[in-house]
Amino acid sequence: MTTAHSGTQSPTPSPLDLAADPAELTAALTDVESVSGNEGPLADAVEAALREHSHLEVHRDGDAVVARTQIGLPERVVLAGHLDTVPLPSADGARGTVPSSWTEHDDARVLYGRGATDMKGGVAVQLALAAELTRPNRDVTYVFYDHEEVDSAKSGLGRLYRNCPELLEADFAVLLEPTDGTVEGGCNGTLRFTIEPTGLAAHSGRAWRGENAIHKLADVLEVLAGYEPAAIEVEGLVYREGLNAIRISGGVAGNVIPDAARVEINYRFAPDKTLEEAQQHCRDLFPGHDLRFVDLSPAARPGLDRPAAAAFVAAVGQEPKPKYGWTDVARFSEHGVPAVNFGPGDALLAHTDDEHVTADAVRACHRALKSWLSAE
Repeated sequence: MTTAHSGTQSPTPSPLDLAADPAELTAALTDVESVSGNEGPLADAVEAALREHSHLEVHRDGDAVVARTQIGLPERVVLAGHLDTVPLPSADGARGTVPSSWTEHDDARVLYGRGATDMKGGVAVQLALAAELTRPNRDVTYVFYDHEEVDSAKSGLGRLYRNCPELLEADFAVLLEPTDGTVEGGCNGTLRFTIEPTGLAAHSGRAWRGENAIHKLADVLEVLAGYEPAAIEVEGLVYREGLNAIRISGGVAGNVIPDAARVEINYRFAPDKTLEEAQQHCRDLFPGHDLRFVDLSPAARPGLDRPAAAAFVAAVGQEPKPKYGWTDVARFSEHGVPAVNFGPGDALLAHTDDEHVTADAVRACHRALKSWLSAE
């Protein structure tokens, strides 16, 4: 399978063999460079492979592909994953590049390559299931979308919800982001805001003639330093919140009293709160300051009380955990579809120059989902 480096248009990839071992299919997908904005060749290959299967109804929207069974069963679930990756490593000799490579480590086959963990292993599992499950026990919608690794306004999943929301209607969703084979329910929400006090510039030798904007951040930093994040239980999972300064700036020269300062704060909040409630919580913490919100992403409830979710957890056979970071499960939850994260690979390896996944991890994920969707 031919590849190209980031910033160039990839040649047409070889056809994907959806009947192959899911681990080998992961390698084939990894060999197709698909840095955000260059998902087209991989989306073409995914669409072509899915259209070979008559039991699937296939739709294309930009570089997003949706395939659905239409058996007419009383329950429908979504399996979703993104096609894009972050840019290729710049370091010479990095193993997390394209094309992929296999190594043996502690008697395990390990696949290295950009996207092996985040998240072409999960996409390979989706494709394998889409091809082989001609009569699943629930109707299944398989979603392969673009632009996940960039600004949320470009999200292919968000575009699908705007252009054809009916394709995403379901009772439950599984996002195959890497979780090391553990069910991670829902996700924390995240928002960012700035506080930007103003002052009056003056020569530092005559400081009394000015008004120091940086000093006006003293009470803000005091609140942050003393803040004790909550641990909040939602549907049996305990989510840890966090409130932290992530950037701070101010000052123009060594002899000038600064007339402007800025601190940027990130709040990670549990799925017991709406976005509006999270914003109000922040306003309450900093009375007397104007908060300018620059990024807003809602939390997602795990939906573990749903029958499909309970059956899924039973099939996986592991105790669910909360998802502390933000993922696209929140987009499903926002539209009334409870969702969990479950996929092969260690999330801590995502975006690293050492990105890799084991063959056994991909196969185990495939077995668990197949068991869930095949059981009587």
